[in-house]
Amino acid sequence: MDIEARLHSQKVYCCNDDQLAAKQMECLDVLYDFNHTRPTEMHRRQAILQSLFAEMGENCYIEPPLQANWGIHTHLGKNVYANFNLTLVDDTHIYIGDYVMIGPNVTIATAGHPIDPALRRRVAQFNIPVKIENNVWIGANAVILPGITVGENSVIGAGSVVTKDIPPNVVAVGNPCRVLRDINEHDQTYYYQNRRLDETAL
Repeated sequence: MDIEARLHSQKVYCCNDDQLAAKQMECLDVLYDFNHTRPTEMHRRQAILQSLFAEMGENCYIEPPLQANWGIHTHLGKNVYANFNLTLVDDTHIYIGDYVMIGPNVTIATAGHPIDPALRRRVAQFNIPVKIENNVWIGANAVILPGITVGENSVIGAGSVVTKDIPPNVVAVGNPCRVLRDINEHDQTYYYQNRRLDETAL
């Protein structure tokens, strides 16, 4: 198995390959260009992101700065919004669905390292895909760990560390992240705590 296939195998490998390092440097150059665009250069930003990601649907917006290991392993649906300082540790595939909202300082990581210190001294690593399904909201400073799926419509609370799959249609919070409650009819009337939604204002 060649080193690039090993990236996506979910098996442990040593990530000190010169060929991999050169390809990652290409990603870093593209990110440098994106992160140094002016706010008025929206068309340039979109063109750079289209060249960076494996897929990107229409009406996606990512606020600089953006960090990524590869870029080419990240797949975005349509109408994805990400605030400042999104970090994509996309050593294997990250799938982000339609209408996903991502708060500032979020990390989505596919890569991990063995606990055994002897393996870590050899720069051992493994990568497991992450999937964020449609219409998910990920709050500020959340961390999504390797192999996680966040189910459709769910909300991940700010500061959460997601260590297990999250089912659809729930609010989940904490470290480690746990399901707090289902999304329900109350959420159609109250948009935040006891603040009632005024439909006429929309």
